[in-house]
Amino acid sequence: MLVDKYGRTVDYLRISVTQRCNFRCRYCMPTTPFSWMPKENLLTFEELFLFVKVAIDQGVTKIRITGGEPLVRKDLDVFIKMISDYKPDIDLALTTNGFMLRHYAKRLKDVGLKRINMSLDTLDEKKAKFIAQKGILHEVLAGFEAALDAGLKVKLNTVALKGINDNELVSLLEFAKFRGSQIRFIEYMENTHAKDDLKGLKSDEILAIISEKYKITKDEKLPNSPASIYKLEDGYKFGIIDPHKHDFCESCNRIRLSAEGLLIPCLYFEDALSIKDAVSKGDIVAASEILRQVLENKPEKNKWAVGTQNETSSRAFYQTGG
Repeated sequence: MLVDKYGRTVDYLRISVTQRCNFRCRYCMPTTPFSWMPKENLLTFEELFLFVKVAIDQGVTKIRITGGEPLVRKDLDVFIKMISDYKPDIDLALTTNGFMLRHYAKRLKDVGLKRINMSLDTLDEKKAKFIAQKGILHEVLAGFEAALDAGLKVKLNTVALKGINDNELVSLLEFAKFRGSQIRFIEYMENTHAKDDLKGLKSDEILAIISEKYKITKDEKLPNSPASIYKLEDGYKFGIIDPHKHDFCESCNRIRLSAEGLLIPCLYFEDALSIKDAVSKGDIVAASEILRQVLENKPEKNKWAVGTQNETSSRAFYQTGG
């Protein structure tokens, strides 16, 4: 079992397999050029898998594959099969923008993927193009339907933005509800790579908008979940992810591994240690020691204390699967 110095059990590993993305979303990487870290600087799937085995053997029970956009990395299904074959009962999930999903959903399900979190910020084609800076909505919706058809569990993630999609929150909730998926509204997370004219909605503002049509009650928060859960009168549940609150951190059970081998204890801190040398040599002992050190470095709280001067992240979220 992996336990940090604050007594939190860490059993969740998020792996960013690539920094590349086929979108240029305004809240993530709007001006990032298409010049990327050379492939030789990235860990191979075999190197990633060596660390995955170390993590599983020491207590990790949930793995999420992220990016960038993970589906742009060739042969991702091969990597997912490696993990699934090693531990078939592991909670194995994928975060995606959905654009390429219709081509891969069934294949991913067949090799052991269990769940998908998919971004859907709007149901309006023009708004989708404005946010992602390319025409995307038709392919994204096709990917969502393909995932459901393949038998994958799908959650939808929506970044709530003032003046952009705030008038669609109810429509998005109803879209998810009708298809048996949970939607989670995410407070916009400030970072130095995003457009500086964006303004996000806070959780109370999101609830106020939905409350104009529905009666809402707060539901019990799931252990280790970043989302606060709310329930409509008919029993449908949706979530709000509010990283500005420190209860977001109190039950944090995750660490992150970047595509180039940085093991990161917290999304909002710069502290990280590289496992690249250890796994390239097949040194399990060294990889285990780095994992121990990263757990020791895992902070108690993020840097977004309520009522103080909030700090923004200088590490791009596409580097860590944020």
